[in-house]
Amino acid sequence: MLTDYESIPESSKVWIYPASRKLYPQEIPEIKEKIETFLNKWTQQDETILSKYALLYDRFIVVFTTDELVLKTETIDQLVAFILQLQKEYELELLDKMNVCFKQGEHVQYKDLKSFKQLIKNRSVNRNTIVFDNRVATKNEFDHFWEIPASDSWYDNLFQK
Repeated sequence: MLTDYESIPESSKVWIYPASRKLYPQEIPEIKEKIETFLNKWTQQDETILSKYALLYDRFIVVFTTDELVLKTETIDQLVAFILQLQKEYELELLDKMNVCFKQGEHVQYKDLKSFKQLIKNRSVNRNTIVFDNRVATKNEFDHFWEIPASDSWYDNLFQK
């Protein structure tokens, strides 16, 4: 069941699904409706899961759940199955963890790791480039460490010292 962002504790779990392309304006209302329908029906052993989502930069689907209920594997599998359904329906990738999302000006780019390394080599990106660390696990980490300079992330290891 959907709740407001402020009621989600700082220690709550977060899942970030970066889209391989920017979502088209005509897709966004329908995608939001599907996410809301799923989250409002999402339960674990008949217990309501309080959650919140955000659709950011027309590229990231972010789902937060309260930490009051320890989610079981089957419950998380329901979320993954829903994300897989969105992938198929909208012909995009949401579960690829071997990509890099970063800002170039006001635009968010999505590149595979090999292409990102080439951008570093070509000096098209640098340690000051804002990257998105989609590995953050809690609401607190999301609020403070999701959108950060490459130098403050694990991507810093890719730059020559």
